[in-house]
Amino acid sequence: MRLLVIEDHPDILANVVDFLEAAGHIVDCAGNGPGGLHLALTGHYDLIVLDVMLPGMDGYQVCRSLRDSGSQTPVIMLTARDALDDRLHGLRTGADDYLVKPFALAELEARIEAVLRRTLGARQRLQVADLALDLDTWRVTRAGQTLRLNPACLKLLEVLMRKSPGIVRREALETALWGDDPPASDSLRSHLHLLRQAVDRPFPRRLLHTVHGVGYRLAEDDRDD
Repeated sequence: MRLLVIEDHPDILANVVDFLEAAGHIVDCAGNGPGGLHLALTGHYDLIVLDVMLPGMDGYQVCRSLRDSGSQTPVIMLTARDALDDRLHGLRTGADDYLVKPFALAELEARIEAVLRRTLGARQRLQVADLALDLDTWRVTRAGQTLRLNPACLKLLEVLMRKSPGIVRREALETALWGDDPPASDSLRSHLHLLRQAVDRPFPRRLLHTVHGVGYRLAEDDRDD
């Protein structure tokens, strides 16, 4: 899993990142609210571990901004505040779980697994308009017609559908395909061309839109083209 940890305490951040990487996860990190929000909006993550008390923008604001952008990436909040009102506030801003400091790293790992089971279990089928992706079989259909996509196009489609109707930046799509070592050539453009040919060309209404200078979005409206 690719995880994002947003935590301003250096020792806690280092311990959490080391533990999660040792458990086999790919982990990015940020030490403040604005930087964490930028990574969350421009990258593709399976889950975000988010501290509440952050410089620049607190965790509640980060989480609310994520949800307002259309992001459904699961969020586990970390905080030293254990009052019921604080926990409820975190959940109401869009968090999926809430872990009070100090906590055992093993408990954090268990909560990550539990949240992912819930959220992935609820997302076995992604749908945007009449376009559907079955995450169990990786079958793609539009208007009841089966579409044939290569593995790279399938991955791009999954990322775009999970973010829909939000914008996915080019860098995030490149990371989803090639990790931290994207090719020097503009291979992403070629894959997106193939995806657009399969998803849009045979149908009267476009779903894949270019947001010039930013990235791409999958949605019914075309206000960004």
